[in-house]
Amino acid sequence: MTQPTRPTNAEHPVALGSFRSWMRLLRSAKDIDRAFLLRAAFVTCTTLLTAPLRAWEHLRHGNAVRRTAIHPSPVFIVGHWRSGTTHLQNLLCQDENLGSLTTFQALAPGFCLIGNGWIKRSIARFTAAHYPTRLIDGIPLDMDAPQEDEFGLANLSEHSFIHTFSFPRQADEIFERSVLLEGLTPHERTRWVEAYLSLLRKATFATGGRRQLIKNCAHSARIPLLLERFPEAKFIHIHRNPYKVFLSTLHMLNTVFLRSQLQHVDPERLEAFVLRSYVRLLERFLTDRAQIPEGNYTELRFDDLQTSPIAELRRIYRELDLPGFAEAEPRIHAYLDGVAGYKKNVYEFADDVIAKVNEHWAFAFDAFGYERLQPRPTGTG
Repeated sequence: MTQPTRPTNAEHPVALGSFRSWMRLLRSAKDIDRAFLLRAAFVTCTTLLTAPLRAWEHLRHGNAVRRTAIHPSPVFIVGHWRSGTTHLQNLLCQDENLGSLTTFQALAPGFCLIGNGWIKRSIARFTAAHYPTRLIDGIPLDMDAPQEDEFGLANLSEHSFIHTFSFPRQADEIFERSVLLEGLTPHERTRWVEAYLSLLRKATFATGGRRQLIKNCAHSARIPLLLERFPEAKFIHIHRNPYKVFLSTLHMLNTVFLRSQLQHVDPERLEAFVLRSYVRLLERFLTDRAQIPEGNYTELRFDDLQTSPIAELRRIYRELDLPGFAEAEPRIHAYLDGVAGYKKNVYEFADDVIAKVNEHWAFAFDAFGYERLQPRPTGTG
């Protein structure tokens, strides 16, 4: 099916989120461009009109969710965006011992329990008719598929990386406060933690108490905070060739901005943000990962996961002492057979891309062991 060329306001990632957090976000916004006023008004209306659903869910399930104990050793998948985190999550979710936040739960965390019937089916019909696959990479879009929980957090809090999609000219400020968690007041930090824990409790409740498998790229810079809450947590870091990550991240942002942005942004400014944020995220991660207890951390290359998925997953289970691989392996094989025809985006490394990545991301080649390319000398063909 052909993807539509004109985005609809209904695609905004927080259109079904908290009205209160959306109002806080708008108050902190420096400006909204005139071209996007209708989109901002649409999100304001939908978050307000769905408030009764959130209130009803709170009355009906609030006590049960609050009493839900989160497994003390969740499994976190971290790594920069476009590094293979989604593929790894989809593979590990074939293990029925693990539970994950679903796409529907991430889009509507405030009423995903009472909305698990006709509301979810209505949203699924809309997406099937307009966007049967993820716009950034062609992966089938399924309301019950596992999802990055940063989207759920964005629907509960004004502090989330996802809000850079709405306010790209404020991307650095949002990244600093929402990913690095710098500059937050103690009250804001506490509110962020409470929002995130409520999301995990609801996901745990919805999956019958299972250990949560959490994929969140922004968590790469939040390791100390996660360890404060879950000192027994397991971490899997996946990384990818920096040149591919650079081009794929630019493609991702250019795609999602069309459907979320409330501000215009120059391509040069966007590119500069990608170059800066990669360094800030992964240098923070490389420093903080030493705090993870021995036996609770492992890492892998995306290319190795592509070429030897079973061997890599078996190694992950062994190094993290996770149970259940033998039972999950047949389902993993079935999933791999189902995506065997999937074609990844293909990127060419132009000389200017090589030069920019070499200049700004030099540390990554040494840290992760990738070959550093060299641009052709000026004047050569």
